[in-house]
Amino acid sequence: MEPSNDVALDIIITNVVAVFRTRCHLNLRTIALEGVNVIYKPEYGKVLMKLRKPRITASIWSSGKIICTGATSEEEAKQGARRLARTLQKLGFKVRFADFKVVNVLAVCSMPFAIRLIDFTKKNRPIASYEPELHPAATYRIKTLKATIQIFSTGSLTDLLGI
Repeated sequence: MEPSNDVALDIIITNVVAVFRTRCHLNLRTIALEGVNVIYKPEYGKVLMKLRKPRITASIWSSGKIICTGATSEEEAKQGARRLARTLQKLGFKVRFADFKVVNVLAVCSMPFAIRLIDFTKKNRPIASYEPELHPAATYRIKTLKATIQIFSTGSLTDLLGI
């Protein structure tokens, strides 16, 4: 029996984006003045709040919509979102954790070989495109998965999965 030439690929999830609602109006000024690790962005009508564990950044709008970025798993995103809701409760808001949803996942992978982008794009024409003047990677779109993969000539892949 011949030895296998299969190489295991390490797919690393680098960012999970999740959204949830608080079901109450949030006073951004109060959050900015009394919260910890907060950046007030009045020109955008939001507050950025950072948590250390899990390491996430949340964009908070007065409508009660919150977007959490920076998690490396769905569980970490949910834990961070719940911790953020608890922090807002401690600031005096009647927050109810609702409508949690993972909306985006970003992953990276490195192939053990280089990729000829022009040949790859020609063979996968309708779903692959390559514009070297605009971007150094070929774009491969999988509509059934709502995924976009950036393929670099070095063999690096960046996958953006919009859920």
